[in-house]
Amino acid sequence: MLSFVSSSAQLTAWASGTATGLGLFAVVGAQSAFILRQGLLRAHLISILLLCALIDAVFIFASVWSLQTITHWFPWLTDAILGFGVCFLFWYALQSARRAWRPQAAAAMHRAVPSRRAALLGALGFTLLNPHFWLDMMVVGSLAHGFADGRLAFAAGALSASVLWLAILGAGSRLLAPVFADPRAWRVLDGTIAVVMAGLALRLATGTT
Repeated sequence: MLSFVSSSAQLTAWASGTATGLGLFAVVGAQSAFILRQGLLRAHLISILLLCALIDAVFIFASVWSLQTITHWFPWLTDAILGFGVCFLFWYALQSARRAWRPQAAAAMHRAVPSRRAALLGALGFTLLNPHFWLDMMVVGSLAHGFADGRLAFAAGALSASVLWLAILGAGSRLLAPVFADPRAWRVLDGTIAVVMAGLALRLATGTT
């Protein structure tokens, strides 16, 4: 019976991590646009996807482990990070809603990446130089903190969401690019993002996992 309860708690933590990860990662940002374009050009896409998945894996689990240690030393830090995360997510939801209401041509097309090294450096830059990436990691780490022994399952769920989103971007890049040539598709997607981010912010604010 105890084993069943434990397995159920781990599964719940994993499912929560997956849902949270999809809410955070499944957004059209700089990294997503870069991956879509490389997929359309068939330019080192597998290498780019593997690098992005590896970066996410390292930072997701590092955020869970380090936050556990740091918040033990500074108990007030969790509330501070959660408060900052709530404010950011509400702000991001408002920005997405604004784009959905008043769409702008934000499809910035960059030069084709000439080599694998340049492609990987581009993926690295679009990931690690993006402040949203670091905020996402803080949100994942702080939410995982609430699952106690299930925090690693939560992190695994978040990583599952990351890998799923990367796979969707990679496999569907050739199909998605023509679809998002229509500004109305971007409005629908931005509206969806606004709802997801606002819902996540509310869950964080109320302490609901």
